[in-house]
Amino acid sequence: MSWIILIVSGVLEAVWATALGKSVGFTKLWPTVIFGAGLVLSMAGLAFAMRTIPIGTAYAVWVGIGAALTVLYAMIFGSEPASVLKILLILGLVGCVIGLKLVDGGH
Repeated sequence: MSWIILIVSGVLEAVWATALGKSVGFTKLWPTVIFGAGLVLSMAGLAFAMRTIPIGTAYAVWVGIGAALTVLYAMIFGSEPASVLKILLILGLVGCVIGLKLVDGGH
């Protein structure tokens, strides 16, 4: 259960990070609201997951998921240029996140 919550929290990290950019310095209402809600839910999920998943592993997985999805979103919707190298690096990041789950034997 902790791993599912951690993954959802990582997705929410990408949501709040993207909303933060779209809020234009908190001047746009709905992106600011989405940022706040996403941030609170993401942090709450991370805190919950850290009760049973080691802090280093949980944080690395959370950041990795959030970073990968944020960059992918930006590339898909045109605010960041895509390249083969960037895609390979994102795949490497995802591979590392999966590796952390696999070596976390007791959880």
